[in-house]
Amino acid sequence: MTHTDTIVAMATPAGAGAIAVLRLSGSDAINIASTIFTSVSGKELAKQKTHTVHLGNIKDGERVIDEALITIFKNPNSYTGEDVVEISCHGSNYIQQEIMQLCLRKGCRMAQAGEFTLRAFLNGKMDLSQAEAVADLIASDSAASHQLAIQQMRGGFSSEIKKLREELLNFASLIELELDFAEEDVEFANREEFQKLISKITHVLKRLIDSFAIGNVLKNGIPVAIVGEPNVGKSTLLNVLLNEERAIVSDIAGTTRDTIEDEITIGGISFRFIDTAGIRETVDVIEGLGIKKTFEKIEAAQVVIYLFDAEKFQVSGSKFQDEIETIKNKYPLKNLVIVANKVDKLSEKEIKNLQSAISNLQLLSAKTNQGVEELQNKLLEFVNTGALRNNETIVTNSRHYDAMLKALKEIIKVQQGIDSGLSGDLLAIDIRQALYYFGEITGEISNDELLGNIFANFCIGK
Repeated sequence: MTHTDTIVAMATPAGAGAIAVLRLSGSDAINIASTIFTSVSGKELAKQKTHTVHLGNIKDGERVIDEALITIFKNPNSYTGEDVVEISCHGSNYIQQEIMQLCLRKGCRMAQAGEFTLRAFLNGKMDLSQAEAVADLIASDSAASHQLAIQQMRGGFSSEIKKLREELLNFASLIELELDFAEEDVEFANREEFQKLISKITHVLKRLIDSFAIGNVLKNGIPVAIVGEPNVGKSTLLNVLLNEERAIVSDIAGTTRDTIEDEITIGGISFRFIDTAGIRETVDVIEGLGIKKTFEKIEAAQVVIYLFDAEKFQVSGSKFQDEIETIKNKYPLKNLVIVANKVDKLSEKEIKNLQSAISNLQLLSAKTNQGVEELQNKLLEFVNTGALRNNETIVTNSRHYDAMLKALKEIIKVQQGIDSGLSGDLLAIDIRQALYYFGEITGEISNDELLGNIFANFCIGK
């Protein structure tokens, strides 16, 4: 693959629709488009201004394929930084393929996954972290994941990293300069100012690293496991939350034998609910495997909803309380929501007794929708969206997270070297390594394998 070719791909999803868009990018994009397009005004495309739209016919020789609009973006003022042409045609599959084949015969090459955005990166239109945010933006399916992707694509995260790298690079240059004058025993880098910078970088890196915990779940959805004994209403609750009959509901204990998962958005945050098999002693091999999966899902969940039958509390209250304590002790770091279901069948006195017996209890009737909104609000309490509201930088990319962990490790080494009076040549080694990891994030330092891994996850046409 060479990045000097003119490439073409569909920019709209496969399938028939009202319109479809083909995108060309490269030095010959406008010339190739000119050979297949006849403007109704008779104007030559190559002589037209950038960011202009033209109506005409796409033709294969004398055969008219479609009436279409062509939009021209001349370098460097385009998405890729190259000449770009977008053909808006009618959305027939036949028309799309005819125009695509025509472009290929005229000298285009089929674009590979993410190649338009890769060219934008290579041509300096965006840095690597911004390019990765493009894929996140396309994949965003909630208000929170959309806001995070927009923030990163606008350079909020990369600008913070670039600033730190630039300041560290300035001091690194001064320390490297000291090595050239080692015999004169001069000090160009003010150690006190350098100490302040290292402390600042350490603080910022730790904040960004800590933000990944919330950023990762906001991006991918917060997994919530619904657990409890058989027949307490777990599947009914899932159906109510999803507003559809997703799980089979039955009076027969042990109906749910495998986990059922689905996502909904609450308050702009994506939650992935997991209905699990009821926890009980069983001799049924299949049901037993389902219960084993239940505990695996609890391990993977961010939030656990423990659901019990409020009607049975009078008889089995101590058993439910023991199970709650077991989950708390086994999973002390999990956010646990205790929910009493079927409260519509209790008297006010029984409800008060229930609330006094279990603190922070959520009352629910999955059958009548009572308490569902309160449960949703409770789930939202576990998500710290304050950083989102304040437009603080939140890390969502595991590659960035890994690079920052490595950078922090090197910065800590630099700090230890300063504290122990380490010589400049040894300090310079750790500083260079920290700079390397900073550069990996924004793309100042990259290689073909890294770029291949990143852009392989993009869709064709972007």
